[in-house]
Amino acid sequence: MRWDELMDRAGGVCEFCGAADGLISVDVVPEDQVLLCPACRGEGDVPAAHWRCLEGAMWSQVEAVQIAVWRRLGEIDEMWASDAREAMMMEPEVMARAKADTVVVEHFDSNRMRLEHGDTVVLVKDLVVKGAGFTAKRGVAVRNISLVPDNALHIEGKVEGQRIVILTEFVKRK
Repeated sequence: MRWDELMDRAGGVCEFCGAADGLISVDVVPEDQVLLCPACRGEGDVPAAHWRCLEGAMWSQVEAVQIAVWRRLGEIDEMWASDAREAMMMEPEVMARAKADTVVVEHFDSNRMRLEHGDTVVLVKDLVVKGAGFTAKRGVAVRNISLVPDNALHIEGKVEGQRIVILTEFVKRK
């Protein structure tokens, strides 16, 4: 789905909570996306009360949103989340897609360019490498990166002979 079509469908706001800032398209199933804010993507310290927005989002008529909400509710260890998940009404084929393990994690650099396993990236900022005692300097090329499969914000690569985890927001694809 194109960005403008996604923005139109979502009304220019997060499809979970209605926030308008920091929106990014997140893949839900191979052929669809949802528009989410940083909090609903789980970035930073998200207050537990924030996830109550899912109780409203679960009634969306958009199948991708239903699937994303059902999956997110399953990650919350609260009674209200379990109750909401059980109360969701989805068509059988939508429920089957929600249960399928088809979540695609995509990695993007600081310029929103898609990263692939084996790419070369360049650091866009000096990074203090905790526990290793050195600073990875801006402009250093990190060759043959690995993508962290369950976290779209992290990649792995070797800098000064040490394998480190790097946040994707601090790299650009070469």
